Amino acid sequence: MITLTSGQWNLVYNVFSFGLVSMLACTVYTLVSQGRVLAKYRNALVMSSMVTFIAGYHYWRIFNSFSEASDGMMVKVSGDPGAFNEAYRYVDWLLTVPLLLVEVIAVLALAKEVSKSLITRLVPASAAMIALGYPGEISNDQNTQVMYGVLSTLPFLYILYVLFVELGKSLDRQPEGVAATVGRLRLLLIATWGVYPISYILGMGGDATAEQFVGVQVGYTIADILAKCVFGLTILKIARMKSMAEGMKDDH
Repeated sequence: MITLTSGQWNLVYNVFSFGLVSMLACTVYTLVSQGRVLAKYRNALVMSSMVTFIAGYHYWRIFNSFSEASDGMMVKVSGDPGAFNEAYRYVDWLLTVPLLLVEVIAVLALAKEVSKSLITRLVPASAAMIALGYPGEISNDQNTQVMYGVLSTLPFLYILYVLFVELGKSLDRQPEGVAATVGRLRLLLIATWGVYPISYILGMGGDATAEQFVGVQVGYTIADILAKCVFGLTILKIARMKSMAEGMKDDH
């Protein structure tokens, strides 16, 4: 059990609530925006909606788990039953992170061979990154935390290489303005993903303190909102730009 101040407890509670409503709002917005892009780009928007819907469901579970693990300002963060369940985040990431990468490829509408090559490299690497991070997240041993943190960084670095080197080769064939926006999209992805290891490091060092718990939960939630909602809205912007460049009239 850890004891939070009233301000800390309310901060975590409100951040989880904000994360939940952000995911739900983005899901609705990207779904109703399907008609604003050409048919070949709608798969990217569908995947964006799936990402935020899956995340919204898991934030609902996280929100409930935090409430159920709380007894006043005291929160049970480890041990069964009734402890705060961090596994919801990792299940969410295992599903949504590969989809995030696939939606980038989908919105670019690359040649089938190129898309297949990128997907077969990025999806397994992203799954490995998440799977290797979880044992360190739930461990109270610092050496174990460091080991799995390093191991999960290896596929992360490989994803960076594919996104910046391999995907970069295809950007010259994109309409004017799209390449620059995709370039910013990749930077957004890396910047937001960079918050996750920072939050992971905040939680290292044995049993969590109140400050560590709050820092990790707030950091992960902010990163999720940026990496899923803001990212999804940028995907919509790219799909709109490409649709307009290919002759779709702006009736909306």
